[in-house]
Amino acid sequence: MTKPAVYQVSDWSGSSGDRWASNQRRLDAMLEVFGEAAIAAADPRAGEHVLDIGCGAGASSFVLANRVGADGRVLGLDISPQLIERARELGEGAVDFALDDAATAELAVQAYDLLFSRFGVMFFADPAAAFTHMRAALKTGGRLAFVCWRGAAENDWVRLPMGAIRDILPPPPAPDPEAPGPFSFGDAARVERLLVEAGFTGIAIAPFDAEIPFGEGPSREAAIDDAVQMAFEVGPLSRALADQDETVRARCASAVHAAFAARPGERSVMIDGAAWIVTARNPG
Repeated sequence: MTKPAVYQVSDWSGSSGDRWASNQRRLDAMLEVFGEAAIAAADPRAGEHVLDIGCGAGASSFVLANRVGADGRVLGLDISPQLIERARELGEGAVDFALDDAATAELAVQAYDLLFSRFGVMFFADPAAAFTHMRAALKTGGRLAFVCWRGAAENDWVRLPMGAIRDILPPPPAPDPEAPGPFSFGDAARVERLLVEAGFTGIAIAPFDAEIPFGEGPSREAAIDDAVQMAFEVGPLSRALADQDETVRARCASAVHAAFAARPGERSVMIDGAAWIVTARNPG
């Protein structure tokens, strides 16, 4: 019997970290519009100190650094050594990066004006405790802003490939909706409850929908092929096919190709993405 996926810190220092690092440029292109929306909601200002939680390869950290300017400071934290190494390569010293878990890292008390995250907060084992810990690093009146996925059924990067293979492989068991994972914050009521428990006030949770690029190529057919390859390497399809033989994998590749071919796009397959933009304040 197939077991539901369990996301652990070790995944991000192992195979998950490897896959995300190798697909970094394509994944950052896919997530860019969500990061832009979250940064707009965060409203970083010149001279502010910002903590970027789950910074990955630093795409959001670099934008934040430009916004706070030379008098500001951005610290990016991530638990993946591969992604932190990539962030340092791309940043060339423009941003400080550290390999650490924001849920437990030694953070200076009331040192930051803004806590920010682009899809980096859904994997905490104890999210209320993690947010409580991070709030202590936030100045009185300081801001929290992050973007997180809504439901899997609303996001084509899961819905399309997994729907395409439903007649080839049995669906995996539904995960615990509150277990650490990309969709653990899909319930807005739960997100609000966690932030209230952590001591935040002024909580606002707004839906954000966007058409996003998945894969890339010099032609439409090349873009579709690349989208299929990306789905095989990152996300739930890669886990569903991990133990399957080449015959099954080939059948699934054909089905997923057809699903992506039904979407628009010339140099990328354009798919639907759905997220929450969350903001809150530290009352002190």
